[in-house]
Amino acid sequence: MRKNKLPDFMLLLEQFFTEYMPLSSGLSPNTVRSYKHSFRLLFQYVYQVKKKDAGEIVFQDLDFETIDSFLKWIEAERGCSVSTRNLRLSALTSFAAYAQNRNFEAATVFANAVRRVPVKKASIQPRITFSLDEVSVLLRLPDPEKRLGFRDQVLLNLMYASGARAQEICDLKVRDFLVEKNLYKLTITGKGNKTRRIVIAKPSGILLKRYLEETGRAGQLDAYIFSSQTHPQMTISCIEEIYKKYVALGKTEHPKMFLEKRYTPHTMRHTTATHMLEAGVPIMAIKNFLGHSSISTTERYAELSQGTVNRHIRDWNEKWFSHQKEPPANHKKNQLPDFLK
Repeated sequence: MRKNKLPDFMLLLEQFFTEYMPLSSGLSPNTVRSYKHSFRLLFQYVYQVKKKDAGEIVFQDLDFETIDSFLKWIEAERGCSVSTRNLRLSALTSFAAYAQNRNFEAATVFANAVRRVPVKKASIQPRITFSLDEVSVLLRLPDPEKRLGFRDQVLLNLMYASGARAQEICDLKVRDFLVEKNLYKLTITGKGNKTRRIVIAKPSGILLKRYLEETGRAGQLDAYIFSSQTHPQMTISCIEEIYKKYVALGKTEHPKMFLEKRYTPHTMRHTTATHMLEAGVPIMAIKNFLGHSSISTTERYAELSQGTVNRHIRDWNEKWFSHQKEPPANHKKNQLPDFLK
């Protein structure tokens, strides 16, 4: 589709993401990706309720009722938290201000609609974690005899071993994994483009090394470690689906487990932190391991712990990573614009 045939909405959105965001916004790449994901979700919702493809959307389609119901939809249907809902609203608000500054008349309906939607106050609730038994079940559920099962097994192992955020896992490249002096190291790029190097449990490191070798990625330093079936880089949505799949399988096989209403990839990060704390790992070590900017963030996990035990982090590694299955001797109708992919 030629640009001169695009509605004002899509033209301004493209400029927002290709010109303003990378050059003038000062936002981190992770925030930009989050904003893009917000609009992908918005397009998905508009397609469901109005049967309009992304390229057909105009500002008038995005009135208060649509924006308000979209934000309710991501909470009710997608199970997003209040903080995630507010993040999606922040993306819309940022674009609304940009669009109105450049085409006041066209963007007014949308901008006014966004301004009318309040930021919700999130109630402080206990963080959900997996129990040790639930983690053990999750790590054993993927079938390593199948290409995608092997990928999922490695991904779940790595997320528990590293405590990494979903986006950090998506961003991992082969060059970020290093085996040195029998230690398995990951260089993780987190919020604000801050990097940290961590050592992961040996069984998980061995599994990851084997995965890279068997998928042919081992020598491709700029290749992403995890891909989806359609893209060379895995997305957060893909990881969300992986968790949804295996939590559902786990609940079916073990009806007395996985009793919380909602689990997300971030649940595994909370789980790693809590289990490390219970294993007696010093809180400052956990802070650095997880890449928290403030110790107060890490200290919140102390509220989740039922008490610490007198064993070293190595005991935790050996106990929960040594019994893995051996791997074998890998928006359809509503087309998204390229700048959101």
